[in-house]
Amino acid sequence: MSAAAAEPVEDGEAPPPAPAPKTGRKKLIILVAAALLVVTAAGGAATYVIKKRAAAAEEAGDDAAAGSHAAPARDVHKNPPSFLPLEPFIVNLADRDTDRYAQVGITLELDDPHSADELKAYMPAIRNGILMVLAHKTSKQLLGRAGKEALAAEIMREAVRPLGLDLDDPVADPLADATLAVRSEDDEDEDAPAPAAKHRKQAADQNPVRHVHFSSFIIQ
Repeated sequence: MSAAAAEPVEDGEAPPPAPAPKTGRKKLIILVAAALLVVTAAGGAATYVIKKRAAAAEEAGDDAAAGSHAAPARDVHKNPPSFLPLEPFIVNLADRDTDRYAQVGITLELDDPHSADELKAYMPAIRNGILMVLAHKTSKQLLGRAGKEALAAEIMREAVRPLGLDLDDPVADPLADATLAVRSEDDEDEDAPAPAAKHRKQAADQNPVRHVHFSSFIIQ
């Protein structure tokens, strides 16, 4: 028999156990590496989310700052407008060649709801002034956009005249205004009353009517 032959085993004795494979340490290393990989990935994802939220917040802050800087340039009123619709006007026009009439719906845009109550108290006088303006118009004057805009300015003037406010006449003669200005400059009396232009400017500042809107405009 050769020298490498196994020693004989006596009866009743169990063979010696085979040496255990050295795999436990390898499995532990793999598990630790996998855990580190998961933690690293989670940390990277959390960092990405935090940076993204910070960038979004910074961008929102820039937009808000830009909006706050641009806000003063907007025409922002302290109070929301109040609208006062007037009863429709039906009036004969000043056409000479034929009978023409106009049916006009008017709504006044006011700066304050309390102004509506004040204007309602003077409504008969306001309607009379507007009717007088319309009655002196011809159909040709009212057909174009420029004529309607001029009419709106005249209606605004008549709407606040009963309140004691004298606005600029939108169809006033420029030559007359220039003559008035020359006379004011030549006047050497220091106790003379303020020029009419200054009075009209004060009236414009106190004017409760922002705009005149036409809800209907029919000429027949």
